[in-house]
Amino acid sequence: MGRGRVELKRIENKINRQVTFAKRRNGLLKKAYELSVLCDAEVALIIFSNRGKLYEFSSTQSMPKTLEKYQKCSFAGPETALQNKENEQLKSSRNEYLKLKARVDNLQRTQRNLLGEDLESLGIKELEHLEKQLDSSLKHIRSTRTQHMVDQLTELQKREQMFCEANKCLRRRLEESNQIIWQHAWEQSERHPEVQPQQLHGTNNFFHPLDAAGEPTLQIGYPSEALTSPCMTTFLPSWLP
Repeated sequence: MGRGRVELKRIENKINRQVTFAKRRNGLLKKAYELSVLCDAEVALIIFSNRGKLYEFSSTQSMPKTLEKYQKCSFAGPETALQNKENEQLKSSRNEYLKLKARVDNLQRTQRNLLGEDLESLGIKELEHLEKQLDSSLKHIRSTRTQHMVDQLTELQKREQMFCEANKCLRRRLEESNQIIWQHAWEQSERHPEVQPQQLHGTNNFFHPLDAAGEPTLQIGYPSEALTSPCMTTFLPSWLP
């Protein structure tokens, strides 16, 4: 009677699992050796147990050489890898360029539509949406302009108030200065009765009033007083007739 087919699933019994692992491991290593001898093949076998123990077989003298050969065959060389990387970057850059170009075209088309151009291709819903966008933009522009005007008006009012305060301060200082001058003039008049306060006050003022009692006149020739002066002579030069 032949042995039945074994169901492939994890063996729950720990001892049976270890025994099965040892038997099949040895059988696998034996099969690898037989394959390398019978077929003159380069065989490398690596096994790790559930505890992390390493079992290996190599038909050559060095396992690293076989692994290096495997890497060269499985993975592309450095030049091919670099070329593939450049191709991937070029493809990614082209896709990014196409996306940006489509976005720029869309923005330019939207700008032309906002300026009232190329409206023939738009439908009713798109035109209504465009109209709403324009209304919203106009409201925002007007609101911003009004806010700027209010800010400027507020700034002008602040400057006006500042100038008024400065004017009041200067007026108060001028009144105090005049009061001090008059007080000094009266003190001088008390010390020197022969000097009038107006004279003292006039000497201390920076500005002097103009005497506008007489009107300016234009006089041609010598004045009448000079004609009657004894210094005048009737001598005429020789070159006069």
